[in-house]
Amino acid sequence: MQAGAGDELSIAMVGTRGVPARYGGFETAVEEVGRRLVDRGHRVTVYCRRSGGEDEARPEEHHGMRLVHLPAVRRRSLETLSHTGLSVAHLVRHRTDVALVFNAANAPYLPALRAARIPVATHVDGLEWRRAKWSGLGQRYYKGVERLSVWWSDALIADAPGISDYYSEKFDAGTTQIAYGAPITDGKTDRLGELGLVPEQFHLVVARFEPENHVELIVKGYVRSGAQLPLVVVGSAPYSDDYTAAVEAASDERVRFLGGVWDQELLDQLYAGARTYLHGHSVGGTNPSLLRAIGAGAAVLAYDVNFNRDVLAGAGRYFGDDVDVARLVETAETDIEGAREQGRQARERAHDYDWDDVTDRYEALCFDLVRGRRGAVQPA
Repeated sequence: MQAGAGDELSIAMVGTRGVPARYGGFETAVEEVGRRLVDRGHRVTVYCRRSGGEDEARPEEHHGMRLVHLPAVRRRSLETLSHTGLSVAHLVRHRTDVALVFNAANAPYLPALRAARIPVATHVDGLEWRRAKWSGLGQRYYKGVERLSVWWSDALIADAPGISDYYSEKFDAGTTQIAYGAPITDGKTDRLGELGLVPEQFHLVVARFEPENHVELIVKGYVRSGAQLPLVVVGSAPYSDDYTAAVEAASDERVRFLGGVWDQELLDQLYAGARTYLHGHSVGGTNPSLLRAIGAGAAVLAYDVNFNRDVLAGAGRYFGDDVDVARLVETAETDIEGAREQGRQARERAHDYDWDDVTDRYEALCFDLVRGRRGAVQPA
């Protein structure tokens, strides 16, 4: 759907760390969708979280999107809410035609947007209360804001069928299903030598070190295998030293920890050059790391949950415990042609996740909200 003359909208994107995208799925979606909406003639404002550094670059614009930089409290339980609170306060003074709020955790601020007569769609993300990092209080909060999102949003956005099913079954609430896009990369591997790696001669994990991403399980499974190729682990745990220690304790001399890799070209080459990519994410809906892997043509070994099967279907191989991991890694090392074929199938799946199509869906939803055609959000 392309906007015609006179159809330009002003759209605010609220609740993420902002752009340029350096962190996760929400930020990637904001950047990829926001820049395309600008190309279609819309005015897009993105609220960005200050890192707090004195020398932090704070550009006023990125790919045509207007950026508003605001601070946040540097505590895990308050960071998102504090920043979104300031963002909403700014937004109600500088109204846009529509607001896209990312993360159901921000639901307490939705009444302020409604009072300002700004139509709002909430991207509810995955089932956050299932994450181990949240205590009983945190779990209760996330369960509560799911219901508040249903009550106070004009529309709900879900990025996976499993999330849509959850809101339908638990709240009898309709959602607009919009997945993320998968970047189709060029498959180059010429920079892997910078890391001392050879194409197809390593296995790869890319994940934050959190229990529901099963990094420790993957490392344990790899270690119990007879694998000859190293396991390269990209990622860290910004809030969990204990889990990081557990992951490192499970490793042996074949495991290499690279920490965070922020060079996006080099990260794409890691996906493209891996014999297998092991994906342990189990909670957050359609995962951008998984989409990036299939767009690079990686042979994916994924934790066996519906979110991952929805993306991979028959193009993936699945594990549920460390024994499965060991078996799958060993098979990939003895059957290189099978791994290559699996990567080709994964790359074909990636074509079903197109950022232009994703933007079509966001644009259509924004027009519906502005024209008063609200989403079918009905509390149980």
